[in-house]
Amino acid sequence: MRLLTGVGKILTLMDPDNKRSMQAETLFAQIVSELKNSAVFFGHGVASAEEEALLLLSHVLTRNPDWINRNPQTPVDAEQAQRIRALLQRRLDQRVPMSYVTGTAWFAGLEFVADERALVPRSPFAELIGKGFQPWLGNDRPERVLDLCTGGGCIAIAMAKAFPAARVDAVDLSPEALSLAEINRDKHDLSDRLMLIQSDLFDAVTGRYDLIVSNPPYVSKDEYQQLPAEYRHEPGLGLVSDGQGLQIPLTILAQAADYLSEGGLLFLEVGHSDQALEAALPAVPLTWVLFEHGGSGVCVFSREELLNYRHEFNRV
Repeated sequence: MRLLTGVGKILTLMDPDNKRSMQAETLFAQIVSELKNSAVFFGHGVASAEEEALLLLSHVLTRNPDWINRNPQTPVDAEQAQRIRALLQRRLDQRVPMSYVTGTAWFAGLEFVADERALVPRSPFAELIGKGFQPWLGNDRPERVLDLCTGGGCIAIAMAKAFPAARVDAVDLSPEALSLAEINRDKHDLSDRLMLIQSDLFDAVTGRYDLIVSNPPYVSKDEYQQLPAEYRHEPGLGLVSDGQGLQIPLTILAQAADYLSEGGLLFLEVGHSDQALEAALPAVPLTWVLFEHGGSGVCVFSREELLNYRHEFNRV
């Protein structure tokens, strides 16, 4: 999301007697100011007060962020302003992530329904998907794709859009998360190509895939207790992994080869646990994806590499 520009004089959003129509850029400035002067944490799909303000305006004005950027002087009536006030107050008082406040999240240029059934989408996989997983896929186009630990389905849906000839399976242990993924799948009209599967990792998965992508839980229990208040609104099942955050990622590494086709690839996100994974696997050469637009902690393995080092994954 880009930022609104040309901010004019700030009117008082809290004034109930103010019946004048305001411009979006005016409200944008005040929302940004209030967010910056609060103790809220940014990082759930949006990285700044400016981006959160744009998400809030987009939701209430029922316009996408790009449209608001192009029309910063669009009028906002008193009723809309009061609705913005109420939603912003919930964000400030309860420390609820803005995507949960608005019920909307953007990922890989697509709009999704977001609520507390699944994590707010914020993976650097968006950049990889936008680039078609190049240069790793080369001229190949995957026919079967698996999104392991799909949550609300954003990565699976974005991959289905990026690879229109592929069948995509989206797996999650949580039935609540899958119910949200179903809403998003229907929103993007992908019920014919995207299958939702309830499974504890690979337990209910069959067949082989050309591409497996996973953003699993990788936060240790101790670290989870130290996270900002916003994380308490997200399901802990989607965040916390035993073994100092590495048990689930290591299980995926140990099992993924059995579900990859010849020449298939696994992309695994471990975020800030990347150094812990390197320390746990000193004999395994890890290939980390370098991102141009922010993000880190995604490694890539071929099926052959997963087979060669399986004993290391099982040893930890």
